[in-house]
Amino acid sequence: MTKSVFVAITGRPNAGKSSLTNLLVGEKVAIVSPKPQTTRMRINGILTKGETQYVFIDTPGMHKPKTKLSEEMVKSIKNGIDDVDVAILMVDATKKASKTEDELIENFKIRNTNVILLINKVDLIGDKSKLLQIIDEYSKKYDFTEIIPISVIKQINTELIMPAIEKFAKESPHYFPDDLPTDQPEKVWLSEIVREKILRTMHEEVPHGVAVEVETLEETKTNKGEDIADVGIVITCEKASHKGMLIGRQGAMLKKIGTIARADLEEYFGTKVNLKIWVKVKENWRNNEAFILELGLGADE
Repeated sequence: MTKSVFVAITGRPNAGKSSLTNLLVGEKVAIVSPKPQTTRMRINGILTKGETQYVFIDTPGMHKPKTKLSEEMVKSIKNGIDDVDVAILMVDATKKASKTEDELIENFKIRNTNVILLINKVDLIGDKSKLLQIIDEYSKKYDFTEIIPISVIKQINTELIMPAIEKFAKESPHYFPDDLPTDQPEKVWLSEIVREKILRTMHEEVPHGVAVEVETLEETKTNKGEDIADVGIVITCEKASHKGMLIGRQGAMLKKIGTIARADLEEYFGTKVNLKIWVKVKENWRNNEAFILELGLGADE
């Protein structure tokens, strides 16, 4: 008898949602960086264990929208909660509860959602009585099915998460191939790898103002008959000054981004990669609805 369970992973930006998704799936399906709002779209991470298929929906971090793009991200969060078997609310043990968590909890109440509370980063709390206070505070906000203090980075109590989720699995067909780790199209995943490197490499305002697209993708052979992947990437930024920062003096920044991205791409393809990156300017693209949809970043994509 096959079963499936759909799980929405929610929380404020930087709570550790993407890291959790990657941990539960067992491989990297979501990009991770210390910057908030790294995740822009719903990402389905898929794990099939025996007869049960787990589908993890990694949603963008809940935030106050300031652009058309962030409006789509917030819609994506709310859509991600609909029709799941169970939701995970991931909170940061080092931060006080905020309007973000309260708004998510209100959405859970409206939908009468089963919710597991994960209190992440407990390894950073020295005073364990503080943890008891956090548990007590959240227990008063919602009737969580389980509350589990964890650390994704240190893998504290993370083995308790899957058994808590499995209780909500229902008899059903598997909706994805059993060996598929994510339903993201290949080009989307490759562009996300490059965007992750931009987020990790740059420290100015540029990173959130960039979009990354795979323009060309071809697996060919070198003159010596060796396999090679030709990948052409276009980075779109919002200002000419941002383009200069992305390229860097004598192309140094773009070269750095390309070098670290190529390493991940070569691991993905299992071959050498010829990576070419271009940078173009499209002013205020995050408020351009047509361009957002063209990138596949609409909430209904």
